Amino acid sequence: MLAGEPVLRIRDVCKSYRHRPVLRGVSLDLRAGQLVGLVGENGAGKSTLLRILVGDLAADSGVVERVGVLGSCPQDAVLHQAFSVDQHLRFFQAAYGLDSLDRAFELLEQLHFSNYRRVRVEALSGGTRQKLNLVLALMHDPQVLLLDEPYQGFDWETYLRFWDLAAALRDRGCAVLVVSHLAYDASRLDTLYRLQAGVLQETQQTGSEVVSV
Repeated sequence: MLAGEPVLRIRDVCKSYRHRPVLRGVSLDLRAGQLVGLVGENGAGKSTLLRILVGDLAADSGVVERVGVLGSCPQDAVLHQAFSVDQHLRFFQAAYGLDSLDRAFELLEQLHFSNYRRVRVEALSGGTRQKLNLVLALMHDPQVLLLDEPYQGFDWETYLRFWDLAAALRDRGCAVLVVSHLAYDASRLDTLYRLQAGVLQETQQTGSEVVSV
């Protein structure tokens, strides 16, 4: 399918820490209805770039422009150990100003953990916590979705459900950016980029292989 207009535009973003360059002129267009991957080793600058994109960190230079509602699924889930899944949903319902939790319940069904709604986070496995983390990022139907290592802790069946969900989001017109240290299932993506030493480079995909260009 053809992607729409850019909903996230990144132009020449630079960031340094104590004169050590971390991002070196990163530019990227993320379009409506596009599923994009970004890979890079630890220390490549992925976390810094994501913090800039969500507004948690200021770039030294460059421009970030976003159209529409943002959804973000951080690698480290922001969950309270003593609260149940249902309580988290209601807190985020209030934060997002949602009239209902219909979309959240739909996502719970898609990820097969509706029966955990009354379970406290402290009793959940790492993979199930990550499911909740993902639902909280999606329940307000964002137009731009940033996912940082979104499938960590998933078993194989849930991993496949994740990609089905990502494809469905793309078909709904959402712009999805999946950030990871490995290029899993690159053939599922519309475009794949590699961030290396602060430089972003589009890669050429051949099946599930990833070849730098």
